[in-house]
Amino acid sequence: MGLATVFLREARALLKKGTRRDMLDVVMPGRPPGEIPDRSDLLAPRIHLIAYSDTHLTEADIKDPEEIRRFLGEWPVVWVNVDGLGDSTIIKKIGELFGLHTLALEDVLTLHQRPKVESFENHLFWVVRMLEKGEPVRTEQLSLFFDKHFVLTFQEHPGDCLDCIRKRIRENGGRVRRMGADYLAYCLVDAVIDFYFPFLDEFTERLESLEAEVLRRPTQRLMVELHRAKRDLLTLRRAVAPLREVFNQLLRDDDSVFSDITRVYLRDGYDHVIQILELIETHREITSSLLEVYLTSVSNRTNDITKLLTIIATVFIPLSFLTGIYGMNFDVDASPYNMPELRWRFGYPAFLLIAFCVALIELVVFWRKGWFKQSIEIDDEKNDKDK
Repeated sequence: MGLATVFLREARALLKKGTRRDMLDVVMPGRPPGEIPDRSDLLAPRIHLIAYSDTHLTEADIKDPEEIRRFLGEWPVVWVNVDGLGDSTIIKKIGELFGLHTLALEDVLTLHQRPKVESFENHLFWVVRMLEKGEPVRTEQLSLFFDKHFVLTFQEHPGDCLDCIRKRIRENGGRVRRMGADYLAYCLVDAVIDFYFPFLDEFTERLESLEAEVLRRPTQRLMVELHRAKRDLLTLRRAVAPLREVFNQLLRDDDSVFSDITRVYLRDGYDHVIQILELIETHREITSSLLEVYLTSVSNRTNDITKLLTIIATVFIPLSFLTGIYGMNFDVDASPYNMPELRWRFGYPAFLLIAFCVALIELVVFWRKGWFKQSIEIDDEKNDKDK
């Protein structure tokens, strides 16, 4: 199977997995700004509410967004999580209930948003990219609204990396129950960011495995794996790189809803983003180096094969010359100078002996010139690795 065929198969698989959703995420030309798009292709919304104080906690599955209203004035912090964006009517009702700007709601339903933060009159809008499990690497958009007393999150589908925050709230662990909604918003974003670290640790092991395979026996499948790794790292970089500017913007903004205590933790979140970016860049350099090693290894193998074929052809050139001469139709009766050896009793064995000696002399000369040295070293390295 050729390399082009392998790449074509991979491209078709990616088209089947992701193209339809990506096409639906593109903003339609001519649509008025702030118009809520219809995303009936997505899952129906499921709303879960957690309201708490430092001493009490309540949870509820919400059927009608109007049920949320009675929690807002009663509890210090209310976290509403919406899994699924397939009903624009419910999304609009939630937006009206919390006073969300229509431009922000439009961004919630446009799932190709890059990480950003936007400040509105009565709330802050924050977009982060959350890693999804499985291959190839994909990210899910987490849209987060918060003010002094509420946090509102929108996800494309159920399943996230926020269970650790839910557990801390339920068990009253840490300081989340004693802090405000701004600290909860930071904790949610911090959980999304920290989820990149174990994935990058697994990615490191993946690159180490690919490196060992590159040095041992490079194949076309390995080339595909390296390109897939580069594509995954590019996806990660697009998801994380904008967060550096987001944290800078939040730390510079003196009028944001974050308290002075939470601002200290924002600096820690900024440090985590920088660490992740450095890991991604390191992995990208390693992947590029492995691609170069692969191409060099393939080129060296091609050179070794070419050299071996050249040696074989060179050995047979004089033998073909001798065979061609003795294969001519000479008439010894016409002249004693026309190959008298043709009627010699040992002519055929003598010819084979001469041909063998010529080939042996050539091989000795090639060996003394070091033509076999590189191939022998490569074989020795392979034997050492196998041991």
